[in-house]
Amino acid sequence: QVQLVESGGGSVQAGGSLRLSCAASGLSYSLFCMGWFRQAPGKEREGVAGISMTGIPTYYADFVKGRFTISRDNAKNTLYLQMNDLKPEDTAMYYCAAARYSGIGWYGSNWPSQRSYNHWGQGTQVTVSS
Repeated sequence: QVQLVESGGGSVQAGGSLRLSCAASGLSYSLFCMGWFRQAPGKEREGVAGISMTGIPTYYADFVKGRFTISRDNAKNTLYLQMNDLKPEDTAMYYCAAARYSGIGWYGSNWPSQRSYNHWGQGTQVTVSS
């Protein structure tokens, strides 16, 4: 059974930092591209960042470029999201997701789409106060 378990969320003031983790089990982790998504109340879920099977390349939504960094440790089956300079608009539930590799170049074009992902975690809440 595939499990993705997020952790590291919490409450922080604007300008602060958090590091999210996502522990994966029940799948061949190194064969999956991984992504972080978020969903704020009343809004649709949106892609935040994506990372290929090997860790390179990475992809970011424009609204987090320069502030967030996605990384992975394939030896530990763990995905990370380092979030710096947090803003109140970053407040959301953050989810990690796993996408089975589907061919050369596929992930780069499809990473922000929820339909690209086969497995999802339950989420971790991030709240940023002004």
